[in-house]
Amino acid sequence: MFSARMQFLPPNAGSLSHTGCANRWFPGCWSREVWLALFCGAVLLAMAPRSLVLADEEKATPPDAREKEYYELMKLFVDSFEQVERNYVKPVDRKQLLESALRGMLADLDPYSSYIDSSGLAEFTQQVEQEFGGIGIQVSLDPKTRQLVVMTPLPGTPAYKAGIRAGDRILSIAGKPTAEFADGKELESAVVLMKGKPGEIVKLSVLHETESTPVELDVERAIIRTPSVLGDKYNEDGSWSFYLDGLDKVAYVRLSQFGRNSADEIKSTLKELEQQGMKGLILDLRYNPGGLLTAATEIADMFLDSGVIVSTRGRNTEEQVFKAKKSGTFRDFPVVVLVNRFSASASEILSAALQDHDRAIIVGERSWGKGSVQNVINVDGGKSALKLTTASYHRPSGKNIHRFPNSKETDEWGVKPTEGYEVKMTPEQMQKYLEYRRQRDVLRKEAGASSFDDPQLAKAVEYLKSKISPASEAKPEDGKEKAKGETSPPGTAPQGDSASKENSAR
Repeated sequence: MFSARMQFLPPNAGSLSHTGCANRWFPGCWSREVWLALFCGAVLLAMAPRSLVLADEEKATPPDAREKEYYELMKLFVDSFEQVERNYVKPVDRKQLLESALRGMLADLDPYSSYIDSSGLAEFTQQVEQEFGGIGIQVSLDPKTRQLVVMTPLPGTPAYKAGIRAGDRILSIAGKPTAEFADGKELESAVVLMKGKPGEIVKLSVLHETESTPVELDVERAIIRTPSVLGDKYNEDGSWSFYLDGLDKVAYVRLSQFGRNSADEIKSTLKELEQQGMKGLILDLRYNPGGLLTAATEIADMFLDSGVIVSTRGRNTEEQVFKAKKSGTFRDFPVVVLVNRFSASASEILSAALQDHDRAIIVGERSWGKGSVQNVINVDGGKSALKLTTASYHRPSGKNIHRFPNSKETDEWGVKPTEGYEVKMTPEQMQKYLEYRRQRDVLRKEAGASSFDDPQLAKAVEYLKSKISPASEAKPEDGKEKAKGETSPPGTAPQGDSASKENSAR
């Protein structure tokens, strides 16, 4: 799951680097005493730059006592490391052993702190940056034939231009038959072969869905930019349709994650929809695991013209308060945000801010409950990283978002739907929805065969219809005007001066 904040920092000043000892970065040929002294020195050096105020309990402990404690703790680690390396039943890789220790150390802190090794760091960065060198297809594995099946090509990518379409089967990549890929690593092996330096050619053997003879294709890799802003379905030209069937005034925008380009994507989409006469917006954050804190605050700022969006507080970090600015605000249409139990982190920052400022109603079910911020700190010269929880974030109302391990359903956590707009889905409904969504997200000429009655989306549409076409604007039956004092149906916009006040507040 992505953290709410991902800040890449320079390498830690106290980290150990490669040594000249038998080409091993871990100095095993040094004496135990020398290694222990250097290791403890590195740890102390790493802790030295903490320029902010130490916790109260650290202040109360004399520096000499703290150094002695660090030394004793590092001695325990080195002793354990030596015992495992020397006496374990099989030889162990030193770096792998240390990385395992790092993973265990961070995993014991909370579910969101972790160690990212060199192989995982590239993928992690790629997800945040939303781009990589490749050919631009999504693939799955047919368990019966062990062939790779194209789920959909991304519009405008090399794969799309080469004629690869949904349902095609990839029989070989760069001359290597996909049927011979290691069991259980078919997709991983395919991704490694298809990704690479932009401009290079990768050879594919492809069996089109409607043909019996495979074709050989030379596909030139390019920079693939993965969009995070999606619509309801693809248009024939490969662009997204942001309007629901039969509802040309209700826009529907899905946000899959909060990446580096998400704010720009949302802004350009909203400008286009506004020019097209959009009268209401559904922002779907269901299954959105979060992402960059900056992306969440920038998107929230597009809907708010003033006030606090979110604040973050940490033990050794200054409090940060993110506030909305008036310029560039989209305010002339009602908004519904869809969330479910898998909407987390940055999704909760955005939905909580819009809810607390009465800019949107929340439809669906209570969100995940992740109210912590992670920094990504490069170590080992930038070859790996620590994703470390350094702060917690707080919604404008001051209500708690984080779901602690001992939290109860009756406690305050997550983002709850607006009163009267809670719509839960059963696990069976959620599974059917995901299958429907997968088929609808395929780029093809004919529409997907499956259908799904989405109760959460239906509730959002019901609300927006009441705001866009309030009963007060309906033509009176038989020429009779609505009696004075008769109340409007639930969800309709206030009338007269109160209506203008509500719009200005949005």
